[in-house]
Amino acid sequence: MVKCNTMADVRREIDRIDRELVKLLAERQTYIEQAGIIKGERTAVRDEARIEDVVQKVLAEAERAGLSPAIAEPLWRLLIEKSIEHEFEIFDGRKKKEASA
Repeated sequence: MVKCNTMADVRREIDRIDRELVKLLAERQTYIEQAGIIKGERTAVRDEARIEDVVQKVLAEAERAGLSPAIAEPLWRLLIEKSIEHEFEIFDGRKKKEASA
């Protein structure tokens, strides 16, 4: 962590972190897309037990890292929901291709 003395310093560091987060989220998205290809049934896309497992793991890691659970939990729940929406798009697109082949 860099000690910031000005708002310009703070903003530069936040922008740097945001760039890294985008890269990590893009990598995470590739695995979501692979899941959409691998899963055989549309009902398998949303897995409530897995959602809760992910959230609990994130909350445990947030505690270790000093991230507020009031930030971590809603952020990850939104990330999961948007990831599920994307996975449905991938799954449905694959099924359309298979049906037209």
